[in-house]
Amino acid sequence: MKILLTATVQSHICQFHRPLVEMLRGMGDCEIHVAARDNLAEKNGLKLDFADKVFDVPFERSPFSPKNIRAYREIKRILAENQYDYIHCNTPVGGVVTRLAARKSRKKGTKVFYTAHGFHFYKGAPLINWMLFYPMEKLCAHYTDKLITINQEDYALARKKMKAKEVLYVPGVGINVDRFCDVSVDKLSKRRELGIPEDAVLLFSVGELNENKNHQTVINAVARMGREDIHYVIAGNGPKEEALRQQAAALGLGGRLHLLGYRRDVPELLAAADLFVFPSYREGLSVALMEAMANGLPCAVSRIRGNTDLIDAEGGAHFDPHKVETCVEALETMLSRDHAAMSAHNQQKIRYFSLQSVMEMMKSIYGAGS
Repeated sequence: MKILLTATVQSHICQFHRPLVEMLRGMGDCEIHVAARDNLAEKNGLKLDFADKVFDVPFERSPFSPKNIRAYREIKRILAENQYDYIHCNTPVGGVVTRLAARKSRKKGTKVFYTAHGFHFYKGAPLINWMLFYPMEKLCAHYTDKLITINQEDYALARKKMKAKEVLYVPGVGINVDRFCDVSVDKLSKRRELGIPEDAVLLFSVGELNENKNHQTVINAVARMGREDIHYVIAGNGPKEEALRQQAAALGLGGRLHLLGYRRDVPELLAAADLFVFPSYREGLSVALMEAMANGLPCAVSRIRGNTDLIDAEGGAHFDPHKVETCVEALETMLSRDHAAMSAHNQQKIRYFSLQSVMEMMKSIYGAGS
């Protein structure tokens, strides 16, 4: 088999698709190529070292960027020079550009798969998202052999509205549950490393520092709670770093907001935390949230698609990401509940979303793809 994986940025492939590549290699002799924009310098040592060939293609996340025209031409060149058995697209722009470029290859027998890691149009999404991304995805579904969705809301919508040859549901990209269940860490030592008192309440989030991840709502909520013992730790980098620091300083939380940048020790950080907070406006099915569940953390999450697939009342609490007061209520409720019971519930529930379970589904999808 010869397979091309595409995404808007290479870090997406690094972070989410190594297990898929390992599964494909286990199915027999295959050659794996990757086409995506090289953004790995921003990701603190993340390496794309499991592909046979990597193409740096100038995709941009904005569909209006003229660089995507160059990306389209580059993908067409790559496809003309290689005879792929499968093309597996990921991310909105990478998925759209690739499928448009692959129409000729598909007519020659190449199978085109697309994993929708969370449509940009969803219940409650801005109208502009529906006007822009919905027509694009609906058009490109016609050029898709297998459209793979990772949450129940997207699956229901795709089955009803998208005319792909086949629409499938797979519960995410899978996580190594055991890696997060069996973390051995000196909790007090880890807290000292972060500059957090051993008796503090540690709220932890993982995610890029951007508008969608909505860390600002948690900062406002912590300020309203008026508790000096709460520290908020975020692992991730991004364009809103300085704005978040200024917000925390203005609210008197400067010493209790800890922005760690991109980290490779997330399992240990989870083990040192008391509560996982995930306030995003939009998600598909968050790996970060699944990792927190596997670690056994209670989770306070925004009430959005994907999050509601994972967290129920037994394992956490939901809040409106647009309303700070509901975040305050969720945090206060969580801090007063029995964490041991929530921990056990989340660790049991996450087994359905395990790497082993998901890769068995993907093996079936590829095995039936010929």
